[in-house]
Amino acid sequence: MAELKDLLGKTMTSVENKGDELVFTTTEGKRYKLHHDQDCCESVSIESVVGDLADLVGEPLLVAEESTSGEHPEGYTAKEYEESFTWTFYKFATRKGYVDVRWLGESNGYYSESVDFAEA
Repeated sequence: MAELKDLLGKTMTSVENKGDELVFTTTEGKRYKLHHDQDCCESVSIESVVGDLADLVGEPLLVAEESTSGEHPEGYTAKEYEESFTWTFYKFATRKGYVDVRWLGESNGYYSESVDFAEA
């Protein structure tokens, strides 16, 4: 099983935001993706990307970190009937720049709200 740290030191030929997943392609031809396989009573999606994904291409990846939170970020308005949620934050960096990706997972509390990382 792939782990996010597997990207460290690798050089990307592309990093694509496909709306519901991020796809990383390395110079070695390997592809990795951040994604979530949706189920019936949940939603896990990319809430925002801060920075330019092009900054992650052509230089070795120096930072690949994940953190989660059960609290809403400052300025976010919660939904009226929200039952359960998880924020997942990713920080990536090369010498060219940083990119922060923010995911929001919501469910009725019985389904996964996590983001998966896997070799594609």
